[in-house]
Amino acid sequence: MKKVLNALYQNHSLIYKIFLFVLTVTAIVYLFPKGGHFKYEFQKGKPWQYDNLYAPFDFAIQKDKEKIEEEKKQIEASKKLYFTYNNEVLKRVKEKFNKKVNQTLTDSLLNGRNKRSVVGFAGKFIDKVYKTGYLAKNDRNKASKKQLVALRKGNVINEVVFDKLITSVTLPDKISAHFKNSRYRFLENYFTSIFLEVLEPNVFYDDELTQKVVQDELNKISYTEGLVTENERIISKGDVVEGRKFRILNSLKKERQSRLWNQLNYNWIVLGYTILVALALLMLLLFLKNYRKEIFENNTKLTFIFFNILLMVLLVTLVVKYRVEYLYVVPLTILPILLKAFFDARLGLFTHILTVLLLGFIVPNSFEFIFLQIIAGIVTILTVSELHRRANLFISISKITFTYIITYFAFSIIQEGNMQGINWEYFVMFASNGVLSFLSLFLILVYEKIFGLVSDVSLLELSNTNSKLLRELNEKAPGTFQHSMQVANLAEASANEIGANAMLVRTGALYHDIGKMLNPMYFTENQTTNVNPHNELTPKDSAKIIINHVIEGIELAKKNGLPDRIIDFIRTHHGTSLVYYFYKKQEALDPNDLNSDDFSYKGPIPFSKETAILMMCDAAEAASKSLKEPSAILIDELIEKIVSSQMDNGQFMNADITFKEIQTIKKVIKKKLNNIYHLRIEYPE
Repeated sequence: MKKVLNALYQNHSLIYKIFLFVLTVTAIVYLFPKGGHFKYEFQKGKPWQYDNLYAPFDFAIQKDKEKIEEEKKQIEASKKLYFTYNNEVLKRVKEKFNKKVNQTLTDSLLNGRNKRSVVGFAGKFIDKVYKTGYLAKNDRNKASKKQLVALRKGNVINEVVFDKLITSVTLPDKISAHFKNSRYRFLENYFTSIFLEVLEPNVFYDDELTQKVVQDELNKISYTEGLVTENERIISKGDVVEGRKFRILNSLKKERQSRLWNQLNYNWIVLGYTILVALALLMLLLFLKNYRKEIFENNTKLTFIFFNILLMVLLVTLVVKYRVEYLYVVPLTILPILLKAFFDARLGLFTHILTVLLLGFIVPNSFEFIFLQIIAGIVTILTVSELHRRANLFISISKITFTYIITYFAFSIIQEGNMQGINWEYFVMFASNGVLSFLSLFLILVYEKIFGLVSDVSLLELSNTNSKLLRELNEKAPGTFQHSMQVANLAEASANEIGANAMLVRTGALYHDIGKMLNPMYFTENQTTNVNPHNELTPKDSAKIIINHVIEGIELAKKNGLPDRIIDFIRTHHGTSLVYYFYKKQEALDPNDLNSDDFSYKGPIPFSKETAILMMCDAAEAASKSLKEPSAILIDELIEKIVSSQMDNGQFMNADITFKEIQTIKKVIKKKLNNIYHLRIEYPE
């Protein structure tokens, strides 16, 4: 058991990578469409590009969504309103009426008339009202006057004209009509007041029944409109896909996918999806392992990349499922923007292309979609830079939006042969896509907090010389601070010249020597007198102090929460080179007690263009201070000697930097140093 636990602990990083890989593959396959992939691509209004197509089996023709929606709207518009008749009201009203009449109808009011006859006459009116139906006040405006409505009395439903029902508004007129030609007309006012007091509505709108009937009608809607028999020709090559042919093709596609997606084929289809997704993600892992080892070994960064791939697949899946017409609103270029901001351009483009290829299984018209997205991704990588400057992002997104528009325009005129068939709504969608792409700035801030990553926005804050650590460096080791500033300027200029991340290398250069502030007087740039503390030490001890500034710098950086991307510059700026001065001093003192390991930095060597640039600029700037009378020739020879030595010692073998780029960097350093050490005129005394 102990061996198993030890094995798990020792291989926990690999186990996590396998878990992340399997989880991502499973999630993406789950999001893929539940059906076999239809092998024909077609668009409404576009020519059929394949051979004549015949029905492989009998299938029903599905109505299009618009027609079904129209039928639903017709049912809603023509629905019959249902009202319910309450039989209990009449009995209750008559009891109240009789009680009221017995209390108030006096002989003086009867004027010699028979009370029973009078009450009987008035009672007939009540019977008439409740036979016709007395509508509730709140339901008077449910239907128009001449509209036929359904009145349910028990289990019997009759149709009546809505304005035939009596309401509180029409009741006084009905009372007048009843008493108008009768011998009891003199009692009209008396009975009117009683009727208005005791009569209650007995007809009420029945929303539940109305909706049930409507739903029953909606359930009766047929979603098909005909049948295509086996071997019947569906469409010929060159025919335009529209109208009935478009509906038949869609019906065949759905039927084909549903027939494939059964229990018998389910496992095979899922297996196929799994293999393809796994291959795509495996290519990404191999790319990282071979060319971005630092990212591959960092599980947090790996999780970040896989999470964003999965997020893009999820967004596209949801849009395709619910509102496919808005597919091009999804800002997929956010993915390369984020990866370039946090890592580099090549990784951003590689990941974007793999993600778009995966999305080809989900989206309709996959070739057009993939082509548009890959072109947009390339433009994103080429144009997006210096995200801390919002104007740059605005210009880049404008170029990306224009690329979408011009590419879609080209596709449309190829397919249509003219401009009349262009769907101009797509241009609005591309503009919306561009607006949504600005979310990348917000996501950068969020991801920095969640994953502990660093973008240009954070680098800009870190490069502020008023930051706590740089201010402390300036106070404790002013010479080192000035050296770091000079190196930062050299490195930034060099990075701009070869297209590396100038903001990253500048920030790294500012912090690369922070370890010197713990023992500032042991470094010549901080020695303001002729007293050199190294004179009291052996060469080994001196070398140890010099080498330790890297280790102490790393510890100081971690303590102050500097991100790993900046700490990498502290680790690598001397690589595995020798502290040459003290090495030669020990060799002269005692050649028998000479071990190069005692005088070597522990590395690692630079692994990127930016870390390689810093190594060259740091060594060049420091060495140039040793020139007593600097000239263009001496500076040229010095830079060539330093960089050649670094190359000969294999310091750049892990960095993705070319010989041409190294030559360019040397030219920039020489030019900058010549500007610093330019000739000055001698002023007269």
